[in-house]
Amino acid sequence: MKYFVAADLHGSAYYCRMLLEAYDREKADAILLLGDILYHGPRNDLPREYDTKAVVCMLNPLARHITCVRGNCDAEVDQMVLDFPILSPQISLQLFGHSFLLTHGHHTNIDCLPQYRPEYLLYGHTHVPLNAVRQGVRCLNPGSVSIPKQGSHHGYLTITREGIDWLDLDGACKDHLDW
Repeated sequence: MKYFVAADLHGSAYYCRMLLEAYDREKADAILLLGDILYHGPRNDLPREYDTKAVVCMLNPLARHITCVRGNCDAEVDQMVLDFPILSPQISLQLFGHSFLLTHGHHTNIDCLPQYRPEYLLYGHTHVPLNAVRQGVRCLNPGSVSIPKQGSHHGYLTITREGIDWLDLDGACKDHLDW
């Protein structure tokens, strides 16, 4: 089993296409989306090829493979056009014998850990990749697909039995974490 983790698409059809090409190239079994799917938000510039309808058309055929949490830019109206649930603020998963908490990151993050302490906290929101431990919780951020910040790459994570990889959209590995 291989999990493909991404955050902060922000309605970019261009980067959504690149993300789905990476998903196919990785031969992943499931997509974990960490929020901010369609809207770009008031603090961000419009991403390249901002086209929310096109993003919807690309993601909906993969609905049965997608698990998604709600980002600060996601709204109930977005759920009306997407065929997979996006309104849960957090989701707990067991992956390869490890406990994960998925959230967007605007409430729960490395600086505001949940009372429930998973082994791994997966979140986006900052648009900056992260691999750090705080109070015994390994905090992981894939960065942003469409609007990376602080000079980071357009990227995603993969989670496999071997560990966790941070990759750019061309598939180049930027970091690796063994279990």
